[in-house]
Amino acid sequence: MLPADARVFALVPAAGSGTRMAAALPKQYLSLDGRTLAEHTVNRLLACARIERVMVAVAADDPWWSALPVARQRRVSTTIGGAERADSVLRGVQALADWARDDDWVLVHDMARPCLRVSDIHRLLDACGEQGAILASPVTDTVKQADAEGRISATLPRSCIWRALTPQLFPLGALREALQAALANGLQVTDEASAMEARGWQPVLVLGRADNIKVTVPEDLALAAFYLAQQEDA
Repeated sequence: MLPADARVFALVPAAGSGTRMAAALPKQYLSLDGRTLAEHTVNRLLACARIERVMVAVAADDPWWSALPVARQRRVSTTIGGAERADSVLRGVQALADWARDDDWVLVHDMARPCLRVSDIHRLLDACGEQGAILASPVTDTVKQADAEGRISATLPRSCIWRALTPQLFPLGALREALQAALANGLQVTDEASAMEARGWQPVLVLGRADNIKVTVPEDLALAAFYLAQQEDA
């Protein structure tokens, strides 16, 4: 559990174009229940009082983010992201150095996860150990391993397989060093935990709710709208 006086910051990489959505603009600016997906996501983070600042890393040529009211919130800052997720996260971590120390904690969350519950953020903070923690979900389906020809080569034991979600929570300085090392070594990291794992860290897996979905393809928008409505009724 993080000490009560631990300082927590949030970082949202949002420089991608979301090509799988096949939309006219990046998916974070698509309408979802009357607001953009980006507004839903950042407002969920702002609803957690322990988060001192939310840093959003956007593309250099992004004309949409600055027009959103949430981008001008007192606790929100913006920086320019990079070509890949790891580049954007590293730049965001570096930008947070204006407010945060190396021993402060940074919570990295996908912009494409607008249904995050504040209760899940608190669960992550409460369960976090010295080597960090991530929200995750145990796999319930039978998992197959494929060979190069697309045929089943093995059935994997699902009891030890989890799907990585976000947020993912680590000390700012350690995360910066891990990302710098990964990029310098040409290591492909698709989430922050994999960069930390490459440094020998073993983050805690914290059970996250199933409605914390990532909007990736068009049909995910309708599912996200359904979950948002369910959360409002809860």
